[in-house]
Amino acid sequence: MGLEKKAEARIFMDDDDLNPSAPGLSEKEKSFEQAEDRDPNDLNSHLKLGFEDVIAEPSSTHSFDKVWICSHALFELSKYLLYKLLTLLLAIPLAFLAGLVFALLSCLHIWILMPFVKSCLMVLPSVQTVWKTMTDSFIAPLFRSMGGCCSSVSIRLDKD
Repeated sequence: MGLEKKAEARIFMDDDDLNPSAPGLSEKEKSFEQAEDRDPNDLNSHLKLGFEDVIAEPSSTHSFDKVWICSHALFELSKYLLYKLLTLLLAIPLAFLAGLVFALLSCLHIWILMPFVKSCLMVLPSVQTVWKTMTDSFIAPLFRSMGGCCSSVSIRLDKD
């Protein structure tokens, strides 16, 4: 079946896209294509999948080479086109919603949560003073007297 020869399937959209040194591209466009990294922190490194990562045939079972090549090409083409279509339809509304959520969370954090926390931290020294006074006035004498009562109790264990 020609298993020794593995062909590689790629999608070629435009010859100019494949060759960054093609005539007609300015130096600025060349450097932009080389320097552009839209995921510099590798947040989505788990999504860098290829055909072989999803569909793999063990050495004992192989399909026809033409089927393998066509499957690979169809996989890459559908992944490319559907991603472009879905981002065209969903990217702007989802970016708007994400911006709205983060703006709302930032506003709540800045204007509600932090003033509340700072107010609590301002009041806590007063609460601490009142709590210490209450503890020293009521709880400490109670436990001191209970300790005095229980200190006279002795337990003796005898073996019979």
